[in-house]
Amino acid sequence: MQKASARADIPAELTWTLDDLFASQAQWDAELTALDAALPTVQPFQGRLGDNAATLLACLDAVEQLEQRFMRVATFAHLRNAEDGTNPTHQAASARVAALGARLNTAVAFVDSEILDLPDGVVEHFLAQEPGLAPHQVPLRDLLETKPHRLSPDAEKTLAELGEVLGSPYLVYNRAKSGDIQFAPFQDANGVTYPNSVNLFESTYEGHEDVSVRRNAWASFSAGLKAYNNTFAATFATETKKNVVLGRMRNYASTEAYLLQPHKVPLALYSNILTIIQAELAPHMQRYARLRRRVLGLDKLLYCDIKAPLDPEFNPRISYDEGCKMILDALAVMGPEYCHFVRRALSERWVDRANNIGKSSGAFCASPYGVHPYILITWADTMRNVFTLAHELGHGGHFSLAMQHQRFVNVRPAMPFVEAPSIMNEMLLAQHILGESQDVRMRRSVIMQVLGTYHHNFVTHLLEAELQRQVYALAESGQPITASVLNQRKGNILSKFWGDTVEIDDGARMTWMRQPHYYMGLYPYTYSVGLVASTAMAIRVKDEGQPAVQRWLNVLKAGGTLKPLELMQAAGVDMASPQPIHDAVAYVGSLVDELELAFPA
Repeated sequence: MQKASARADIPAELTWTLDDLFASQAQWDAELTALDAALPTVQPFQGRLGDNAATLLACLDAVEQLEQRFMRVATFAHLRNAEDGTNPTHQAASARVAALGARLNTAVAFVDSEILDLPDGVVEHFLAQEPGLAPHQVPLRDLLETKPHRLSPDAEKTLAELGEVLGSPYLVYNRAKSGDIQFAPFQDANGVTYPNSVNLFESTYEGHEDVSVRRNAWASFSAGLKAYNNTFAATFATETKKNVVLGRMRNYASTEAYLLQPHKVPLALYSNILTIIQAELAPHMQRYARLRRRVLGLDKLLYCDIKAPLDPEFNPRISYDEGCKMILDALAVMGPEYCHFVRRALSERWVDRANNIGKSSGAFCASPYGVHPYILITWADTMRNVFTLAHELGHGGHFSLAMQHQRFVNVRPAMPFVEAPSIMNEMLLAQHILGESQDVRMRRSVIMQVLGTYHHNFVTHLLEAELQRQVYALAESGQPITASVLNQRKGNILSKFWGDTVEIDDGARMTWMRQPHYYMGLYPYTYSVGLVASTAMAIRVKDEGQPAVQRWLNVLKAGGTLKPLELMQAAGVDMASPQPIHDAVAYVGSLVDELELAFPA
């Protein structure tokens, strides 16, 4: 039984150290105050951006410095809150950062409006005239593309001032999930009592080999979600309505078109990802579900059984050190520069792997510019942990390289590319383990881990995206978004995908409550884009070796200087075509084929 401890009781070596961000809370306080005081330094530029190229450059550089400093301050507060969301000091710090962010947005709101008000051709003339503007070329190009959708300067300033309010749905969701929601203890078939939490359920019980632990944990987890069903639905509805209104205010054809603008991809990619994968993947995953039910000897497969291990007796515990060695060995193909980052991240306390009360669920990587990435994970000695850590190191390695080669304004690519480097690491890890081992049980165990990656991105997150698509259509037609609507829609989506192979219960219908991605625009579908691209890229690395690796590293170093499809094209993957999507789904089918042979009837 794994028990969560208070944060203060966690050994330091299991936690990250944030000293590289700020050596103390007092230092953070001082910088937050100093940054707040520095906001007026951009005001002298107001009304003057069309004077000459030098003035525009000075203003953009000043804004970049403010935003870079803010990112560092905000990351510190975010990481503190993520490590223990029940801590009032951390909660207060997050609120202070949100308020400062709103003031920063207000202070610089005039910049975009003034640039867009300049006569056609002025920005291009300034770029040609002033070499110092070169690092700002991509952000300026992206800004000019939004010109048809900009509001008046006063309206843009008002929206900037409301930034903290507009971000409140996400804040409320996170605050409730990390600090308020409770799950009752449960017992297994032998009467042993277990505690429950979001982290314990998702990291330990959801894939537990004991059916009584798995299903009783699910009952406890579902009951905990049920208590917040209406609250979370109201939060979801508020986020949805906000985006519908903003999309209409800015004269976009749809809310999806509005939310896709910063993604820099055509609507066709979004539509192809959702439509093709659901249609072509469902038969493969239904085969996998039938295989799981047969091998596990279950009379029916509940939703909480779809991650149960098929070979529970072969479930080796993998320590953190063992997992780190696996990852380093697997990523050796990426070369010394990349592996140097990975070694530092794993050995210099850039990773927080503790299980403590109030810790944020799931895993993530934060990459504050000018410092280094930080990774959050809850380690439970599983192979899934190894793949998750490799995934987050993919984010970290990407942004570590981008930070070395790009200015702050160009370090981050648009969202559809963000997940590709992380999932690429999972693919390399799987290739490495399968290449090293001929043991039948190990190989099928790894295949199941790879299928877990595809399930996570092509099923869990993709069906989130499908729910978003349906909910935004409902909201645009004026229909209310309630808990009943969300539960029903989610249940129907799951039933259509799984057919008669999985029983969809009330807990399954409430799975929309588990993910924060609904508060991040159209984030969910981008996981599938990343997996399609990384599937194709991993095959190229296997077939071509170093030339493919070098193309990939060059793309990582490019940061956000290219649009997502351009980045993928530079790596050798044509995502403008639906073919890579078909190929990735077919690859999933081949993995299920191999598992069916490994578990003969």
